[in-house]
Amino acid sequence: MAGTLTHGEQLLKINGAELCVETFGDRADPAILLVAGSAASMLWWDAELCERIAAADRYVIRYDHRDTGRSTGYPPGEPAYSFTDLTLDVLGIQDALGIERAHVVCQSMFGRTGLILGVDHPERVASLTFMSGSTGADDLPPPSSDLTMPAEPDTSDAAAVVEYVVAGARAYAGGSPYFDETAIRALVERDVARARSYASTLVNHYAIELDGPARGGFGDIAAPTLVVHGDHDPVLPLPHGEALRDAIPGAQLLVLEGAGHDLPEPVWEDFVSALVRHTERDRA
Repeated sequence: MAGTLTHGEQLLKINGAELCVETFGDRADPAILLVAGSAASMLWWDAELCERIAAADRYVIRYDHRDTGRSTGYPPGEPAYSFTDLTLDVLGIQDALGIERAHVVCQSMFGRTGLILGVDHPERVASLTFMSGSTGADDLPPPSSDLTMPAEPDTSDAAAVVEYVVAGARAYAGGSPYFDETAIRALVERDVARARSYASTLVNHYAIELDGPARGGFGDIAAPTLVVHGDHDPVLPLPHGEALRDAIPGAQLLVLEGAGHDLPEPVWEDFVSALVRHTERDRA
């Protein structure tokens, strides 16, 4: 099952890796490239959400990071890449799809990809959106004291892995009234089933080199920037999003009321509306 592509998916050889990519909408429209968070395949950008964005005249791209989904995997604990490599993957996807400049949306830990793109490759970025991100400053609040993560599972037991990931998603939702365990469980079951190695998915992104841009920091980002943050986020409480907004010249902040460290369906309308405004054609 993990080796079978669904309709619309394609495997592209990029930057020394094989990446699974799926697109939605008309390639003539402004491109929005969705970069999922750590240990998250493209499935965590829900297909219905992608369709909603595409319906607003946007060309939407989602993909599996290395060590997620159907993309190239490495042995658990031995990722042979850095954040610079992952950033070059994004540029390689743009090249393969004929996209000179993309509106890039980066989630959580993978905001570092957006940072490197915005600082070191500004000519390839039409705009940036950071979702559930942070500057990483030492004076920002720690994760919520209520955040309790489950014990790591036996990765040879698929059912135990599913329970572990569902429990983690529940914790990351931060008590959000929008957490839908039935929907999350269905997503996780699909995610585990289609992955080349979910054992690698669970650990490898946390073992990669956390390198950054060569030419500066958040204050050097010139691209129009939107920061999106849930007010229930227990991992990176809201002050992290506020600090990120303040660190990037001209950045705007959208607070998703009732959302945690995720993007639950009840806030999609607010997110899509803000993203469409942020990616108007005259910015491309």
